[in-house]
Amino acid sequence: MNTMFQQDGSVLTVHLPADVDHPISDEIRRESDRIIGKVYIRTMIFDFEATDFMDSSGIGLLMGRYRALGMRQGCIRAVQVNSHIDKLLHLSGVHRYIEIQKSEGEGMI
Repeated sequence: MNTMFQQDGSVLTVHLPADVDHPISDEIRRESDRIIGKVYIRTMIFDFEATDFMDSSGIGLLMGRYRALGMRQGCIRAVQVNSHIDKLLHLSGVHRYIEIQKSEGEGMI
């Protein structure tokens, strides 16, 4: 499994790079689809700790994974989100579908 991906039971954590653009989004989509096809995944966690930039393909990636997991409440989480990414997720409306956690110690918003 790619070092970007970490599986723990039915939880798949994706550690996102500094820039989430079209080529990276495509790579993450293909690899996560492969993993979901082999193993039952109930929850995907996107770790934005190292991410400074995300374009619309990143939004599409999050929504696509939401659909791939059956559009269940709480099946997608974004953690360690900085203020720029948080603003992007809220302006795009994605915050209505995924849980967003700003940092380790903060609660869900």
